[in-house]
Amino acid sequence: MLSVKKITLDYELSLSGVDNFPVIGWEIASDQQSVKQICYQLQVSHDKYFDVILFDSGLINSDASANVNINDILLHPSTRYFVRVRINDNHGEESPWSAVAEFITGMMDTPWSGDFISAENSADKDNSKVTLVRKPFSLNKGSAVASAYLHVSALGLYQFYLNGQKVGDDVLTPGWTSYHHHLLYQTYDLSEQLQRDDNVIGAELAAGWFKGDMGFTRDRNYYGEQTALICQLVIHYQDGTQQIVVTDDSWHGEDSPILFSEIYDGEICDASLEREGWNNTGYDASYWRPVSLIPYDKKVLTAQSACKVEKISALEPVAIITTAQGDTVIDFGQNLSGWVEFKVSGKLGDKVILRHFETLDAEGNVYLDNLRSAKQRVEYVLKGDAEEVYHPQFTYQGFRYVKVESYPGKILPENFRALVLHSDMAHTGHFNCSNEDLNQLHHNILWGLKGNFVDVPTDCPQRDERLGWTGDAQIFCRTASYLMHTRNFFAKWLRDLRHDQTPEGGVPHVVPDILTGHCANDINLAAGGTHSAAAWADAAVINPWTMYLMYGDTRILENQYQSMKGWVDFMLTHSENLIWRYKLQFGDWVALDAKEGSYFGATPTDLVCTAYFAHSTELFSRAAKALNRTEDFERYSALHQQIVQRFQDEFFTQSGRLAARTQTAHILALYFNLVPEPFRERTVNTLVELLREHDGHLVTGFVGTPYFCHALSQNGREREAWELLLKEDFPSWLYQVKAGATTIWEHWDGLKPDGTMWSADMNSFNHYAYGAVGEWLYRSVAGIEADVDEPGFKHVIIEPTIGGGLSFVDATYQSIYGEIAVGWKVLDERVTLNVTVPHNTHATIKLSSLGELLSAQDVDFKQQGTSGVANIGSGNYTVEYLRA
Repeated sequence: MLSVKKITLDYELSLSGVDNFPVIGWEIASDQQSVKQICYQLQVSHDKYFDVILFDSGLINSDASANVNINDILLHPSTRYFVRVRINDNHGEESPWSAVAEFITGMMDTPWSGDFISAENSADKDNSKVTLVRKPFSLNKGSAVASAYLHVSALGLYQFYLNGQKVGDDVLTPGWTSYHHHLLYQTYDLSEQLQRDDNVIGAELAAGWFKGDMGFTRDRNYYGEQTALICQLVIHYQDGTQQIVVTDDSWHGEDSPILFSEIYDGEICDASLEREGWNNTGYDASYWRPVSLIPYDKKVLTAQSACKVEKISALEPVAIITTAQGDTVIDFGQNLSGWVEFKVSGKLGDKVILRHFETLDAEGNVYLDNLRSAKQRVEYVLKGDAEEVYHPQFTYQGFRYVKVESYPGKILPENFRALVLHSDMAHTGHFNCSNEDLNQLHHNILWGLKGNFVDVPTDCPQRDERLGWTGDAQIFCRTASYLMHTRNFFAKWLRDLRHDQTPEGGVPHVVPDILTGHCANDINLAAGGTHSAAAWADAAVINPWTMYLMYGDTRILENQYQSMKGWVDFMLTHSENLIWRYKLQFGDWVALDAKEGSYFGATPTDLVCTAYFAHSTELFSRAAKALNRTEDFERYSALHQQIVQRFQDEFFTQSGRLAARTQTAHILALYFNLVPEPFRERTVNTLVELLREHDGHLVTGFVGTPYFCHALSQNGREREAWELLLKEDFPSWLYQVKAGATTIWEHWDGLKPDGTMWSADMNSFNHYAYGAVGEWLYRSVAGIEADVDEPGFKHVIIEPTIGGGLSFVDATYQSIYGEIAVGWKVLDERVTLNVTVPHNTHATIKLSSLGELLSAQDVDFKQQGTSGVANIGSGNYTVEYLRA
């Protein structure tokens, strides 16, 4: 039976607050094989029963079931809409109507009637206290409420309340953006929460990223000096009338019992100062002070419909230990980003003080040095009532362990739990195999993503940094997009990248950019330049291209097109005869072949820069082609060929030797297709020689590591790729696993075999960049690969790399069309391959080392030598063969 399994809007199951009609997609369910959609019908209504149809597409002859646009319907602000679809397939079946998907529009083009209001004044610019604002109001008489939608944002962080109840499940709103150009607002449905007569709305406001103490320079007030709230509550009555409640000078403010809250340093709350009932009716706020109006450009306000930070899960302690130094430490068994929630009973004035950290030192004691100046401290002063429950609200910590510095009563595990925070993204990738160390590596990669995807893709979640380093985000983007549905997460961040680019097209090292104009302490960014480093700035091109490849969404290419072009043109402008470098470059950052005392690897900077110049130019030309911008496609394709030729002339000798004899130089040349074809075999052989010179170990840094296994396996050296992945001693991915890591480290030997640390100044144990090898697990080991000509996995290329001594691999990826599954088992030389292809897509299976084909029902292999290729439609397939 044919049916529509689920329908999505902008890749989400529902949306709250959109400024434009979302793209629509759906998954198809059927008990048939090779199912193709031949037509669809879409309808839109104000009611979920579709009594009144606002839009009906009629039958559209199309196989499109993803990224479907409706352009001819006029949306109204602050309104709920419902969408449904039905389809016909190539087997002559018609589906019933799907379940409905719904979305709420935001402000759209409606001007904001409210203003930004603040309970702070100019003297509070260096103050990290939390403030409260509130307003009572009454509903209009005479008609019942039909709907009520709140649109709200803040300069700083906010939590909003209606009649004593927190609004929404999200936290750390409105997040971190390039505030002067792009400030997100959120939309909530309050239709069922309004009281018939009197109501109170209010909010808590904290410094957050807006005016808080940020960056390793420990500066503050990057975007402004006062926290402020803006909101617009739109109430629709059943008689057709409307009431709007907004932020204005009729609101009043007061200080919160949270005396201090900062992203890096934690939170101090004195519960004895709690103003009980302040956000509900019946509270006497006559002593509260008037708010002030804050001038701010409301045109930068943009709707956020999904992918907000939420409390995703909770972890219980695995142990409570007493260290050799006598400290009481709670071990949650997992490095994470979030909060500790605790229950406590005591008398007025008793304190709970917690210090959060990542690892124990060689003697098993508390290790705080790698936090640098970040305190990661939470202090709670009891009000002395019955049992009290608390967790921070406007900060977050990166930790596995918690040192309990003060706690009244016995420290019991049931009184503590870790709340895991990250941006709300659907989990899309699963990987399991016969090697438990690889399974743990996959776990570590996933938790590195969770810990660092807290609204922006940070480098680390614990020390006084937590910045959106573009290089880390670029390196890890493809891996992240196998693990979780990252499209909306990266689309938001890329918008800030676009806003923070220089007028000439240069791309900052971090996004949002708080480095420009500030001198960094550990590397002199002010003198060397705060933007446009190869592999970092290339996020401007690589990340939107990756989103297109993974989701088939041309909108992100359109939105970022001028940004992509600007970056390529910047490199061209600053190149000399197409060899490019610019001011401060990070090169192969923290590579092990760096000189003693240096973070910069041995691979020449101009080689790294020019390799990325070629790569980004090629990807941009492909983006131009995807958008049918023929002139740009032809121009930048030709430029790409010129850069490749210049690279070859500059960095290869006439006999085919790559001048820079480093692993990373050979990896980039191979993976970016910069090697003259007659010299490819020599280049591959030299890379293997360089690997063997280090006993099969890598010595690569941020630039070379992500592509190492690809450069080997794509050039017939699968065995060496497996051997590299499965190394267990330093330096290797599994060295960290064997050392007990639960996330990916910043350095290969962040924790040395003798228990000593790599360093104190730059040694994160939750730093996802080297987790980019996860891409190889999905693309090569499982063999789930996208096709650039049919992106979004409309056409799936299935080409598993069987080896590593593994007896089985099971992997799935939840694509926008449905689940792609690949599993393989090896018994002696017999291989069993199981494949699932989503409906309305097709796939090509490619097998190497194919000996005798034993069985392949419904799969027609074309075999040539030891290779076999088969084209299949949707459904489940099993292939058995003997390896050659």
